Amino acid sequence: MNGYLLDTHVILWWLDDPTKLSSEAREAIADADSDVFVSAAVAWEMAIKKSIGRLDIPGNLPDVLSSDGIEVLDINIHHALAVSDLPMLHQDPFDRIQIVQASLENLILITRDKRVQQYDVKWLAA
Repeated sequence: MNGYLLDTHVILWWLDDPTKLSSEAREAIADADSDVFVSAAVAWEMAIKKSIGRLDIPGNLPDVLSSDGIEVLDINIHHALAVSDLPMLHQDPFDRIQIVQASLENLILITRDKRVQQYDVKWLAA
């Protein structure tokens, strides 16, 4: 069994146009034997972008995610504190929390962000 954590742009592409994702990423997300997660930080980032008019997200996002077999990974105190141990290769707090979540939860982070890929975390190119 594999576990994956979807970066913000990955979940947006999955919901809007999965063909924007690599075939490997699409297969991993769609695989019934995979545990697929999205960080609560992604919902937070999406909500901020929606509030400033830069993004439109479904009002029933939790239901949409659930129907696709995607679980929400909550942020806990261990995740939050581990961010302080990351080198400052990336400034984005949403990406930084996802990096530590993937690392601490032994998940593969699906992303196209080259800065994220510089960290010591398992990743799959989106």
